[in-house]
Amino acid sequence: MHIILLSGGSGKRLWPLSNDIRSKQFIKIFKKEDGEYESMVQRIYRQIREVDKDAEVTIATSKTQTSSIHNQLGEEVGVCVEPCRRDTFPAIALAASYLHDVKKVSGQEAVIVCPVDPYVEKEYFEAIKELGEIVLRDSVNLAILGMEPTYPSEKYGYVLPENQEKVSRVAAFKEKPDAKTARQYIGQGALWNGGVFAFRLSYMLEKAHELIDFKNYEDLFVKYDTLDKISFDYAVGEKEKNIKVMHFQGQWKDLGTWNTLTEAMEEPCVGEAILNETCENVHVVNELNVPVLCMGLKDAVVSASPEGILVSDKEQSSYIKPFVDKISQQIMFAEKSWGSFRVLDVEDESLTIKVTLNPGHKMNYHSHHLRDEVWTVVSGRGRTIVDGVERAVAAGDVIKTPAECKHTIIADTELKVIEVQMGREISVQDKRKFPWSQSAAFPVPGTDSTQT
Repeated sequence: MHIILLSGGSGKRLWPLSNDIRSKQFIKIFKKEDGEYESMVQRIYRQIREVDKDAEVTIATSKTQTSSIHNQLGEEVGVCVEPCRRDTFPAIALAASYLHDVKKVSGQEAVIVCPVDPYVEKEYFEAIKELGEIVLRDSVNLAILGMEPTYPSEKYGYVLPENQEKVSRVAAFKEKPDAKTARQYIGQGALWNGGVFAFRLSYMLEKAHELIDFKNYEDLFVKYDTLDKISFDYAVGEKEKNIKVMHFQGQWKDLGTWNTLTEAMEEPCVGEAILNETCENVHVVNELNVPVLCMGLKDAVVSASPEGILVSDKEQSSYIKPFVDKISQQIMFAEKSWGSFRVLDVEDESLTIKVTLNPGHKMNYHSHHLRDEVWTVVSGRGRTIVDGVERAVAAGDVIKTPAECKHTIIADTELKVIEVQMGREISVQDKRKFPWSQSAAFPVPGTDSTQT
């Protein structure tokens, strides 16, 4: 089974946990059997492996999300990086070319495309596996998964099947309607279009070449920023005549708002929080190291992170985006492929960050022109390389790196470091990278070329 997971969007409707770097699918909010928490992308990836341990998974995403993906899923997961955002059809065309030209997948193989962030159970993955089999067995160009509607939603498109059998030809696609029209569609047997579909790889490559002038994956990657922004439904789905829909009645939730996300939470509080006995239908997600106390609240969500604090009626939380668009601030937390960082303090000429590096990972070998840095190791063991000189470090060690000094840090165990940046101009642009071979050290497994 070849699966393309579409991972896009900044998820501003889940502010303050999501931002332009940390999208909603990376928020660790779902409790596992071992008591640890996992994110949407971790959950769906785990579920795929439970249904088909040999499934080939490729995540189509933007450059800003690749570090979070590798941090949460490991270095082995396949990633097809979009140079910029161009909607779902260009993303799928690029991923199809990546599978064919880079991964050498046969054009006769079935490929299933689905979003990375629905809340689903095991039967969903059994259904998408069957969707791929329909493409091969029934000789249709496209097979889509139609979700059983639970209410007359205005935020989904609808698919009208020719009949009410489990697998049917598609009679028509319907645009996102108002509530009255949605009720009419549901009365006619229409299903939600959840953006899940399957095709033979050769079919998608043919469609891509019909609509885009390119030679191969590398050529398409170079031309990507010139492509029109267009959805897969508009470009391909609604024009295809040889298409079937499979009726799906299992659990499927689009967790795009705080209201829907809290419905999927197994407990009222994630993080340190206290609800008194007068609270009703209240959920708290707290990522700060301070307690949150709620008293007398009803139908509310409270979320606290380094980015800000949200206190909202659950229904009103769906309308958060235009207000968040007005907020402009530095990113305060982000996951990287080597670990994560959290901004602790911001001054005019200094920035204090807590850095956590995963075992066996490192920052890239780099220097800064306009700032000095001081690293204080809080816990763990590792090594620093400063102007080619390697030094073992552990809790309590302090490392100074003046401007123009080449430096990196390697984690032998999980390594926590307080980094203080000092200078008149502190920005992510003030960084010069150097090839790892210029250092006096040897490469370690799982290294990465990104840095805070």
